[in-house]
Amino acid sequence: MLVKTKKYKLDNGTYIKTGLKNIVKEQWWVFLIALAICSGYAWIPNIWWFIGSFIALLLYFLFWLIQFAGVTQLDQYKILFERLSYEISSQQILIKLNAKQGMPIKWDQIKNAKVGKKAFTLVLSKAQFVYLPYKVFKTENEKKFVETILKRKELIK
Repeated sequence: MLVKTKKYKLDNGTYIKTGLKNIVKEQWWVFLIALAICSGYAWIPNIWWFIGSFIALLLYFLFWLIQFAGVTQLDQYKILFERLSYEISSQQILIKLNAKQGMPIKWDQIKNAKVGKKAFTLVLSKAQFVYLPYKVFKTENEKKFVETILKRKELIK
């Protein structure tokens, strides 16, 4: 079966928010580093351990926020924010700009997938993902088919 979606334009805010969520889930251990810095209070009791770890954590997430916001402004990534349609089969996902231009993504390139309240998120790397809101599917069966493929490929449980 081949699922052809409606055209969808990913807005900048959704890209930034979803990207930051992916970073927090993938790099949760950064919070452990901040806690380790705070544990310096046990040796030298000073409020600066907490302030320093908070500032370091804030700068880390500010770095990623700037990265994701920067992607939305660069010309070479402008294609991510065009109106795209998708053709999803059990072999690949074909991202189509128009009838003649497209890019295939094999299922083995996808690290993991998330089924959210509003969309599927297929993670390719820390900063690259395919965001498929449920509204792009024409029927409920197409959405269930994509979910079945994700389960079969062991991208979700």
